[in-house]
Amino acid sequence: MTFEISVGSADDVMRMAEWAADEGWNPGNTDTQAFFAMDPGAFFIGRLEGKPVACISVVKYGAGFGFLGFYIARPEIREKGYGIQVWNAGMKRLAGRNVGLDGVVAQQDNYRKSGFRSAWNNVRYEGSAAPTAPTAGLTMVDARSVPFDRLAVYDRRFFPEPRDSFLAPWITLPERASLVAVRDGEIVGFGVIRACRAASRIGPLYAETPEVAASLVTALAAKLGAPTVALDIPDSNKAAVAMAEGMGLKPAFETARMYTGAVPAIDRDGMFAVTSLELG
Repeated sequence: MTFEISVGSADDVMRMAEWAADEGWNPGNTDTQAFFAMDPGAFFIGRLEGKPVACISVVKYGAGFGFLGFYIARPEIREKGYGIQVWNAGMKRLAGRNVGLDGVVAQQDNYRKSGFRSAWNNVRYEGSAAPTAPTAGLTMVDARSVPFDRLAVYDRRFFPEPRDSFLAPWITLPERASLVAVRDGEIVGFGVIRACRAASRIGPLYAETPEVAASLVTALAAKLGAPTVALDIPDSNKAAVAMAEGMGLKPAFETARMYTGAVPAIDRDGMFAVTSLELG
């Protein structure tokens, strides 16, 4: 049988999101538009006799970093060697880079065989977040009103490379809200919430303190009108875990953050939720 791997179209990227939804990953309703804008050549589709059956995303950031996601083989072709062919094609595209991924914990041993090493686990905390009182001296402003260069510099503290082509649509696409927390004229927090198939997901969520993070969660949920929220929280950030538990959120899902190289030097203490499990 003929199996071919090619770069996907915009429609293929939408298909990948539907497959992710089938796996229970709860993708954002408009996430793929930002994903495609970041690196249009990063999305591979495997076709068996012309039928799409497997996929992977292998996004390049800067000169030395890459992120792998959307590694999915449809149930009917699993354990037949097609998925690993897509994996190999994706890894070839990212050759020479430090590659990150968020994979299901049960697959960690398989990822280690490909050179990945565990950094931390991202635990999805989900539920109806108990509102918190406003933090004194804190102002919430729409992220779209903040000079983009300031926002991009702030985001760079928490991500290994610049990602302006992703960040710009991430804060402006439909079915989402984005807020920046400001104190004395300085950015002390930033968050984005987007409507999803199930609970609305918040990511990224950056903050100077747990109190600022909780204030952003409350304000974002209110702005979008989201009855339930989900945050993918690095379990290495104990303050973030305590914040989520204090707001009544419960663990629902877990992934392993892994890298082929050194763990990037980012502000992990200020990262209260990662942006996405597909693009990092």
